[in-house]
Amino acid sequence: MCGIVGVKTNNGAVAEIYESLVAMQNRGQDSAGIVTFDKRFHLKKGLGLVREVFRQENIDRLKGSFGIGQVRYATMGSVTNEEIQPFTTYSPYGIALTFNGTIYNSDKLKKELSDKDYRHVNTDNDGEVLLNLFAVGLERNNGGDFFEGVCKAVQYVYERARGGYSVVAAIAGKGIIAFRDPHGIRPLVWGVRESTFQPEHIFASENTMFEILNYKFQRDVEHGEVVFVDLQGKVFSKIIDQKEFRPCIFEYVYFARVDALLNGVSVYRSRLRMGQNLAAKIKRDYPNLEIDVVIPAPQCATTAGLACAHELGVRYTEGIVKNQMVGRTFIMPGQKIRQKANKYKLSVIDFEVKDKNVLVVDDSIVRGTVSRHIIQLMRKHGAKKVYFASTAPPLRYPDLYGIDLPTREEYIAYNKSIDEIRQSLGADELIYQDLDDLIEAVTRRGDLKFKRPHAAYFNGDYPTEGVTEEVLLEIERQRKAQKANLEGEGAQLI
Repeated sequence: MCGIVGVKTNNGAVAEIYESLVAMQNRGQDSAGIVTFDKRFHLKKGLGLVREVFRQENIDRLKGSFGIGQVRYATMGSVTNEEIQPFTTYSPYGIALTFNGTIYNSDKLKKELSDKDYRHVNTDNDGEVLLNLFAVGLERNNGGDFFEGVCKAVQYVYERARGGYSVVAAIAGKGIIAFRDPHGIRPLVWGVRESTFQPEHIFASENTMFEILNYKFQRDVEHGEVVFVDLQGKVFSKIIDQKEFRPCIFEYVYFARVDALLNGVSVYRSRLRMGQNLAAKIKRDYPNLEIDVVIPAPQCATTAGLACAHELGVRYTEGIVKNQMVGRTFIMPGQKIRQKANKYKLSVIDFEVKDKNVLVVDDSIVRGTVSRHIIQLMRKHGAKKVYFASTAPPLRYPDLYGIDLPTREEYIAYNKSIDEIRQSLGADELIYQDLDDLIEAVTRRGDLKFKRPHAAYFNGDYPTEGVTEEVLLEIERQRKAQKANLEGEGAQLI
């Protein structure tokens, strides 16, 4: 998962790109990068958090009225300087590109780009493959109307790339483009700021920075749509290829910041409804469960935990405290790093737990590392019983579109019943949200343009065509090899 941003301003763009990346730090903590354009591309990227990568001397050097940026955690490829986005190519025009998502046929495309198009892809990052695909498409349609050439280049990407993705790119001497895959799996929002000179534009994975930068929410970039803003601020847009709109439901469960508005749906309101629906299941299916206190696993489950406690009529307390200086362990590269980080990440307020029957509400249970640790902490601090509830169903299938859920064997739910998972975690009771209730929580209210979000990691219903068992096995083989590399790198970091 990544956070991307593209900005076209009337003055220097870098400060707004920087602030946007800080606002989206929740979406990736491995690395950050910025490219701006002012007669030439200016690039700075590095490993670490945004405030660690960029110093004042870097900011001063990144000149130009438009540019793009990204924060990343690695789902494919490794965590090295070479793999950090954005990527650039100098033909045609000069293009800098960054994206959020995964191209799951990237190995095949990389070979085709070398054999047929004579383009060298230097890294294992899907973003460089996507950049070269777009460049080939633009080169083949160069010479006429520029925006028409962009549209044909995006069509070329759609025809060859398999996966889920949102993209922002800067074209030298031309402006900013933004587009989403035909199913709109990964989010991309658009903001506009009026000016006495010309309107200024921002495209980003979330709208969480719009208010602080004085942008007004324009709309989501539509699935299968490309938008181009030229140097004069003139906007061109076109629907290239639209299929069923299937935005990723895990954005609402975990990834997006709680104040984000994505695809017409409030993340905050959807998480409130997740808690309400979870409470309804507890009252229906576990009527004799004696609960003294509801405690959310910080931070993503806080909103759902509050709503769940309210519906149950049970006291709510934030009895687990998270060290904000430790990153999100789910998106850390390697199990050893996750396990070590958990020891420093969470602490318990003793008197909120001791001699109580505790219901812990979490957003999801992936590998079980954090869940098991929380349950152990509850018992250590004297809880009589520990019940554990997830606002999401059991994860059972790999994700192909940009989430670090690489192999089925990694899931705690792999080949296990709910009771077997409960025993593995050490909980007195384990409650999972039903998928229909999760979907209802996301789609109950809002300016809805979708009915069936992407939730294949729960039920195996993949949005893109041609996802066979052979495809899944090949993806898992690749991910296992990359995981081995990440574990090796992680050992050096611990």
